[in-house]
Amino acid sequence: MSAKRLAIRNADRGWQEGTAKSITFIVTKDCQLACKYCYLVGKNVQERMPWEVAKATIDYVLEREHEPDFAYESVVWDFIGGEPFLEIDLIDRICDYIKTELYRRKHHWFDSYRFSFSTNGINYDSEKVQRFIEKNRDHLSIGITIDGTARKHDLNRVYKNTLQGSYADVVRNIPLWLQQFPYAGTKVTISSADIPYICESVLHLYELGIHQVNINCVFENVWHEGDDKLFEEQLLLLADEIIDHDYYSDYNCSFFQEHLGHPLDCERENQNWCGAGKMLAVDAAGNFYPCTRFAQYSLREKEAWIIGNIREGIDRNKLRPFLTLDRCTQSNRECIECEVAEGCAWCQGENYDAAQTHTVFERSIAICKMHKARVRANNYYWNKLYHKLEKSE
Repeated sequence: MSAKRLAIRNADRGWQEGTAKSITFIVTKDCQLACKYCYLVGKNVQERMPWEVAKATIDYVLEREHEPDFAYESVVWDFIGGEPFLEIDLIDRICDYIKTELYRRKHHWFDSYRFSFSTNGINYDSEKVQRFIEKNRDHLSIGITIDGTARKHDLNRVYKNTLQGSYADVVRNIPLWLQQFPYAGTKVTISSADIPYICESVLHLYELGIHQVNINCVFENVWHEGDDKLFEEQLLLLADEIIDHDYYSDYNCSFFQEHLGHPLDCERENQNWCGAGKMLAVDAAGNFYPCTRFAQYSLREKEAWIIGNIREGIDRNKLRPFLTLDRCTQSNRECIECEVAEGCAWCQGENYDAAQTHTVFERSIAICKMHKARVRANNYYWNKLYHKLEKSE
């Protein structure tokens, strides 16, 4: 592969992206941590998924193999909390049942499935988790969340009982994780307080051996005047470090993407940003949601948006608004006509929670200035990188 091809590679696309149905089990609402930026405002120790609910969900999904909601080429069985590995016994039983049923039913998802986890990494090295990984290695995607340096990580990711930082308990498991999943990426979250540590944190993650750093600003309205300027300064520093030290050849940071920040033609590029409505999430009570962000423990202001349950199935009328979502139906005129609109993200659940009324058709613009700052830094990054590559040819 040429230096230029290495230089301009983007983040790996998700497994079977666009052809995989995502089924999410909210196995627990408990977590060891109380991360300060966490959107899960209703975490608790009481709501744990019973086996009967998990089994009924699997049966419901697999019995509808040929219905439009489930006629995807592949499936991602996603497990979240709270911290999902707190319920490793339940998860192990669920996954065993899924594999058995896929085989017994001769389902077209047999050997075209993935078990997906995002974990805080604290109990990653436990005997039960490791036994589960060994048993399911070929069908696993596991991301450990580590926010960067100890200074940045411990600013937000603290234990719920002591408020002490969790960095030391997470970083000790990174070598084992990378040994088992060498191409895995981590997810870094940026909030107002930790902006000054972005550059050093991404470089630290590279030093730990993490080649794919997926990083984003929180979608909630937590930003202060001047945050966008500080954000841009950090990204410019990071761009210089990545290019001057040739990190671009083997490492990726999702903040820098080649086609970011162009105008969009809503006639041709009018898709919704996320898959809310195409996904299916289920909680401990057996309620169905268009994604986990519409469960009550994810919402500050609104009531949960339930689209059905394991007993009565999916209510198509409650799901219908999500099937009509696109960029133009939920964006204001300024967003539609924005000259740097490409790559500007949103969270459908946050749109709903922050809306003035009970609607998913009102786009939150809390990260507008942050996106524009990112675009300016992104332009600097690619101009500098191509100039360097052209001089080297």
